[in-house]
Amino acid sequence: MMYVHYCKRCSRIHMLNGHKMYCPKCEQPLTELRIPYMEYVSMDREERELFRRDCQNETVLEQLSAHYRMYKYSKWYKKLQEANRTAQSDAVTFCMAEASAPHGASTP
Repeated sequence: MMYVHYCKRCSRIHMLNGHKMYCPKCEQPLTELRIPYMEYVSMDREERELFRRDCQNETVLEQLSAHYRMYKYSKWYKKLQEANRTAQSDAVTFCMAEASAPHGASTP
């Protein structure tokens, strides 16, 4: 499914598949907009430019934004959580190995 997003840093509107969190251009956080994809693509050039300018206003952007709450069930979120668990597990294993090593010995 296509969703409309806005990047504050780039001042660009992106039409992306799925609920994306980061800008494909600058990798900064995106704001997902409430406007349906079909409504946005049916706008003419002037309407799109006015809409983009409205997004530059922080107050208006807050009103136009949508908050996606189901990200916890997304594949990318589950992969991120698994990667974080693995990294934490590796850090704990390393700390335990370091603590149990004889004084002055180095761990691999």
